Order: sequence, then C-alpha cells, then structure tokens
Amino acid sequence: MAHDIEVLARAILAGASDAIIATDRAGVITLWNPGAERIFGHPAEEAIGQSLDLIIPERLRLAHWRGFSEVIRTGQSRYGTGELLSVPSFRRDGQRISIEFTIVPLKDVEGRMAGMVAILGDVTARFDELKTLRRRLAALEPR
Repeated sequence: MAHDIEVLARAILAGASDAIIATDRAGVITLWNPGAERIFGHPAEEAIGQSLDLIIPERLRLAHWRGFSEVIRTGQSRYGTGELLSVPSFRRDGQRISIEFTIVPLKDVEGRMAGMVAILGDVTARFDELKTLRRRLAALEPR
C-alpha cells in the first residue's frame, strides 16, 4: 500500500500541469515539479536550493515574507482551505504572469512546521481577458 502511494505521488508531481513547489522553513525551494518548470521557465536544477524570491516580484517580497513567517510560526494559513490567492509573478525571461495558489503547511512527526508546499496555476490569460472586458464595460457606461 505504501508503495502504491509513492507511485501515485510521483505520478501526480511529474504529471501536474500546475506548479508544485515545496520549501523548507526558511523559504528555500526543495521541490520544483515539471509544471513549475513550464510556468516559470526555471529548470528544477536551477530552482532547487534557491529562495522563493526567484518568483516573487521585489515589491511584494516584504508582504510575502511576513505572511510566510506567520504560517511557519503558527502552522495556520487561510490559503490552505481551498481559498486561492492571486498575485503577480514573473518568468525566468522576465515576462510578467498572474498566478493563483494555495498552500499546504508541512509538519514533521512532532507536529512542528517543517516547510510548505504551494500549488500554483498560471491564470495570466484569464486575468488579461478580465482586464480587457472591464475596460470595454467602462467605455460603454454612461459618464
């Protein structure tokens, strides 16, 4: 049974179109699946061992690390219960993208925070389409 779960976990990590990224308590990347390679453009060999700053825009880093530290301290996140957080990010080539993600706190056998896993999707096309629709609607509204 444990072997079946390992096989299933490897298949999910390798086959997911979404990015699955794990970090340690310090925010250093420990897992970077093929979905993360596709979305962010960094090969796993380049991303693993790096800070999450690799994909966090500089202007958002302070807020990110405050939230990250709070989850590490408490083991609780409002984004681990099905709620998605939408934020800008960027690819290796500098292209701006929009992502949505949820996180899963990782705890060791004693229940202490060991790190986090984030599941991220690229929603750039949907975000851009929504912006275009809002602009068109604003142009049609009487002033």
